[in-house]
Order: sequence, then C-alpha cells, then structure tokens
Amino acid sequence: MNFFSQHIYIFLALGFAVSSQLIIKWKMSEFSYNDFVSWQDRYSFAFSMLINPYIILALAFSVLAGVTWMIAMTKFELSYAYPFTIFSLIFVTLFSIIFFEEQLNAHKIIGIVLVAIGIFTISRGS
Repeated sequence: MNFFSQHIYIFLALGFAVSSQLIIKWKMSEFSYNDFVSWQDRYSFAFSMLINPYIILALAFSVLAGVTWMIAMTKFELSYAYPFTIFSLIFVTLFSIIFFEEQLNAHKIIGIVLVAIGIFTISRGS
C-alpha cells in the first residue's frame, strides 16, 4: 500500500478539521467583536450562530474529524500520528492567505518549512 492510502484516516481528519476552521472564520469575519457592547449581546450572538447552516456544517465537520481521528488511532501509535496534525497549521495558514487575504511573512514561511521537515522526519522514522 502506498503512503496516502495507509494514512487516509489521518488525512480525512485533517481535511475535516481544516475545513471546519475555514468555514467558521469565513462566517465570523462578517462580524466585528465591537458590534456587541455587552457580554450578553456577545453570548446571544454566539448562540444564535448555532442555527446558521454553515456553522452547523462546520460543527459536523468537527465531529467527522474526531471520528476519523479515532479510526486513525486504531492504526497508528499516537506518537507517530499526532505530528501529522500540524499539517492543519500549514493548511490553515495557506488557505487563510488565499481566501482571507492574510499576510504571509518570512517567519510564517520559515515556520511552515520547519514544520514540514519535522513531519517528514517523523514519518520516515516508522
């Protein structure tokens, strides 16, 4: 079996988790924290978002990320599989730059490269 097919549940967990975070950022970026004066307004808004179809989808993706991660845990040692979760940092950073026009700087580039090297090194060790 090739590397991808052996690690499919890890990659599915990452895909669901990253998608969930991007959806939440997308929908929440339509609002400003300063739009809500009191803490009651903030909590009321936060709970009202629970009926937003996109937020519901994001929450479903979070559940699916958990389920696929549980399946992955039946196949790999945690010390091997967990470093792959750092890929979510890489993907969220890259997609945030693409979709939300966040800034890319030298520190982010160096960090992403170092993380990728670390993941590659760990995956070669098993």
